[in-house]
Amino acid sequence: MAEAARPRHEVSILIEPRFRGRLDRAALRRLAVRVLKAEGVAPPAEVDIAVTGDETVRELNRRYLDIDTPTDVLSFGHETATGSFVTPPDGVRRLGEVVLSYPTAERQAREAEHGVQDEAAHLVVHGLLHLLGYDHEEPEDERRMRAREEDLLQGDPHRKPSP
Repeated sequence: MAEAARPRHEVSILIEPRFRGRLDRAALRRLAVRVLKAEGVAPPAEVDIAVTGDETVRELNRRYLDIDTPTDVLSFGHETATGSFVTPPDGVRRLGEVVLSYPTAERQAREAEHGVQDEAAHLVVHGLLHLLGYDHEEPEDERRMRAREEDLLQGDPHRKPSP
């Protein structure tokens, strides 16, 4: 009798064709899984990450948040403060989607004088933390979230130290 597959964290990463080959998809996936584990998300759980352009992010920001500008990262959670909208029959916790703008990540990386992969990693962590209930509306919440981001990014074996 075959052993049943162990539940795991599933991270789907979709990179718009014009940005393919510019980011290490496998490294971002490993980072996302590490964040989920570090935050105590029990498997099975899944999250989707999309890398797209400013135009798409601007449209999503306008449509869902009524803010007509592009931004670096958006998170769309599938859970509420009380849990999932619907408990799926397969038992998989579907956390939601993180959408990041490659051009904005590239600009921010240049300004911060580090690589775009490092910037994308930061945005993935930031977006995932939002899906897991972190926020930065109040100063104390912002301090807590930024500190957690740094902790998680310091543990990333693929991150290059800042200059």
